[in-house]
Amino acid sequence: MRGNPTQGNIVGAESALLGREKKENVNNKHHVHERNLTPPFPDTLNEIIVGLGCFWGAEKKFWPLNGVYTTAVGYAGGHTKNPSYKEVCSGLTGHAEVVRVVFDPIKITLEKILKIFWECHNPTQGMRQGNDQGTQYRSAVYCCTEEQLKFVLKSKESYKKKLLESGYPLITTEVSQDKTFYYADSYHQQYLSKNPNGYCGLKGTGVCVT
Repeated sequence: MRGNPTQGNIVGAESALLGREKKENVNNKHHVHERNLTPPFPDTLNEIIVGLGCFWGAEKKFWPLNGVYTTAVGYAGGHTKNPSYKEVCSGLTGHAEVVRVVFDPIKITLEKILKIFWECHNPTQGMRQGNDQGTQYRSAVYCCTEEQLKFVLKSKESYKKKLLESGYPLITTEVSQDKTFYYADSYHQQYLSKNPNGYCGLKGTGVCVT
């Protein structure tokens, strides 16, 4: 079990750590397919940022998908600039652990990406995912466009109904737009490719999107 002192409430901007101006220096080659982790990306690609608990297992759900150009893990949704992993785990940044998914919309739809997102974790658990407790493990989708935002909100409403019909409580997934993504250090990038027997606490509800 992993956790932080603020398991229930996201820290406010006035109480969050300040962070730093210097960005995390990451190895720019994806460990699985060696494509870039950082921009610039081809203009034909889209991206979305998703949080579904510990980012080690979450990233692995997306990098094998046909049409996904690259993935990277990091932090978003909080207040601290360029936070460290230790700072995020303290609960004093407001950030969630997230995966940046860069994809070709001609080869894979946002609908397919959201299907993977909803089905491989439990989006009704609030500030936790399984045994991992803390605000950094919350379920979240951070959209890059207004069109994406509308689509995700519609998808959330649809899945909420299916979960309720199956006896689950309300979805707690945070959905918003234009959140800054901060890269985690290279140690965490594609962690389960480098450490195949590493920790993964992801567990879905068994409720299918369609």
